[in-house]
Amino acid sequence: MYIYNVTINIDETIHDEWVTWMKNEHIPAMLDTGKFTKALMTRVMVEEEMGGITYSIQYTTDSRETLQKYYRENAETLRAQSKPFEGKFVAFRTELEVISEH
Repeated sequence: MYIYNVTINIDETIHDEWVTWMKNEHIPAMLDTGKFTKALMTRVMVEEEMGGITYSIQYTTDSRETLQKYYRENAETLRAQSKPFEGKFVAFRTELEVISEH
C-alpha cells in the first residue's frame, strides 16, 4: 500500500474558502479518479515562520503503479483546479510506502 501525501501551507486570507473547496470538491475529485481508496485531511500542529496554516492530505492507493497512473492520467488536470488559490499556497508532495499497519 502507498500513500500520496500532499502537505499544503495556505494563506489565512483564503483559508476558509480553501478548506471548503478541499472537502467538497478537490478530495472527492481525487477519489473519483478511482486510484485512491480513501483520503485523510489533517491539520499540522506547528506554527510556520512564514505564517499560514498547514495541512496534510493523505490519499491511500494500492500500489506505486496506480500512483504513477494517477500522475499520467489525472494529476495535471486536478492540480489545475487550484488556480483560484494560486500564489496563496505552497504545496509539498511525498510518496510513502506503508511497511506495516497495526
